[in-house]
Amino acid sequence: MTKQTKQSYSFEFKLALVERFLAGETAPDLAAEVSLSSPRLLETWVRAYRREGVDALRPKPRGRPRKPDAPAPAELSEVERLRLENERLRAEVAYLGKLRALRAQERR
Repeated sequence: MTKQTKQSYSFEFKLALVERFLAGETAPDLAAEVSLSSPRLLETWVRAYRREGVDALRPKPRGRPRKPDAPAPAELSEVERLRLENERLRAEVAYLGKLRALRAQERR
């Protein structure tokens, strides 16, 4: 047995089906015609279209959002660079302190 992969549909395909549904065709008929896994999928697209408009049918970016571009360390002033280093060192000391406390508890 092979596992079915998740089917993805193009923006144009979704939009065409949603427009046909809104024109009066039924979800089960449309789903059967284009071999959708379920009429509920089409209904989900229609709800999203009504709530957010055409952009709701566009593909969403995958994965974790990118971090905003931070200035490179060379671009920071010396004071800012030292503040960041100080913050990192404080976190490191706090981590090591907690680690030492946990190890002391295990020995008891």
